[in-house]
Amino acid sequence: MNATQPPSREADALDQLRLDDRRRGLRALLRKPLLLADEPDDALDFARVRRHADELREWFSRHAGWSLDITAEFARLRKLPADLRDSTRPAIDARTGEPFTRRRYVLLSLALAVLARAERQTTLGRLADQIFNLWTEEPAFVEAGLTFRMETYDERRDLVQVVRLLLLWQVLRRVDGSEERFVHDRSADVLYSVRHIVLARLLAARRAPSLVAAQDFEGRLAAMTEEPSADTDEQRNRRIRVGLVRKLLDDPVVYYQELNAEEKIYVPRQRWHLLTQLVDATGFEPEERMEGFALADPFGDCSDLGMPEEGTDGHATILVAEFLAVRREQSKDSIVSFGAVADFLATKGKEHCRHWRRDVVVPGNEHDFARKIVARLAGLGLVRVIDGSIVPMPAIHRFRLRETIRESVV
Repeated sequence: MNATQPPSREADALDQLRLDDRRRGLRALLRKPLLLADEPDDALDFARVRRHADELREWFSRHAGWSLDITAEFARLRKLPADLRDSTRPAIDARTGEPFTRRRYVLLSLALAVLARAERQTTLGRLADQIFNLWTEEPAFVEAGLTFRMETYDERRDLVQVVRLLLLWQVLRRVDGSEERFVHDRSADVLYSVRHIVLARLLAARRAPSLVAAQDFEGRLAAMTEEPSADTDEQRNRRIRVGLVRKLLDDPVVYYQELNAEEKIYVPRQRWHLLTQLVDATGFEPEERMEGFALADPFGDCSDLGMPEEGTDGHATILVAEFLAVRREQSKDSIVSFGAVADFLATKGKEHCRHWRRDVVVPGNEHDFARKIVARLAGLGLVRVIDGSIVPMPAIHRFRLRETIRESVV
């Protein structure tokens, strides 16, 4: 073929297929940073990531400052969040949709510590006993008002929800038994295989916790994720750019008012170039407004929380979003109480009692339901919860349903 001859349609089509395949692999890692070769649900995405290993590794390192390890057994993207204080995406129990409590997070940490020293197989009863022993050896838990004695239904349920998360993460694989029976009867045991290959790669930190001297939580977290950087103009610009990339890849929307001083100077000059690079790599659709910008996921394969969604929670979320959008339209400084949202949901529950789940329309349950729905909206970047009050954010206006006025023509 002549070197000056333009590419054929077939070559263009192949290039586009390779680009789409690489984008899917990148989005798969954003959604699930640990892909396992022997996990059926991961098989296609893992194959994509391996095909484009060098390009993906280089892209994540250069643009997001994240390392990507790929072997014949797994692909692990070690993501670090842009905001270590972000609490809008808690661990969730897959069955109930309940966010983890402080006790469940402590149980999760202790369970990981126990499993790190476990054999290839263990039982739920053995895991529970070892966690209990570690708990009793640490007086700080009692000082913090946390108790765990394995005597009550709620305590056993908390442990089971931690185990379910470990099953979801593939740290454990159930061999025999039922966690649900254990909740009601402590003597009902469950047998698991422990996957140390997964366990060893869960922690995404630049420094091991045992090497951190700080005592307070925020100080320890900062030390574990601290990234060395030279104090030069080039390194400062890179730090700003990496922070913005992480926000755009992880967060539903980035608001100008929430950027720090350096970012507010950097964004007007580099916004177009930054968005172009991210769109090219991900296939996302850029959205820019006066208040901020975002990358929308038109494929739905990278989002952990969508809107709109089917079911009671999805319908209620849309209705509350519209309610809050109206309040913000009336006043941009509007602050809404949880009580107002609970009252709104109670009213809507009566209207939709035939279609909504029975547990959310029972009088008195609207307050817990309101907290759950507001947490979904906060995770989507549509509201902020500040000092126990709800602040509707600008992006919520896209869910404001407007009446259409039809003028009659005489």
